[in-house]
Amino acid sequence: MTNIKVLGTGCVSCKRLLADVKAMVAKNNWQAQVEYVTDLPSIMAYGVMETPALVVDEKVFMTGYPGAAKVELALRQVVTA
Repeated sequence: MTNIKVLGTGCVSCKRLLADVKAMVAKNNWQAQVEYVTDLPSIMAYGVMETPALVVDEKVFMTGYPGAAKVELALRQVVTA
């Protein structure tokens, strides 16, 4: 099972990324666990200086939010159904 974390401080973009990732996982029947990390020391432990950020299996996958279509396209390459 793939572990996906959305790192964010609670901003609108962070919440949007979280909602979109959860919807993508459900729509595509991906075997993935989605977690929202808002704790600043935990976010900084990933070396992330910009939120939202997407972490897949403990590796920073993406920072910022380029939109749902681009996120889904990128996740399709790393998440298995």
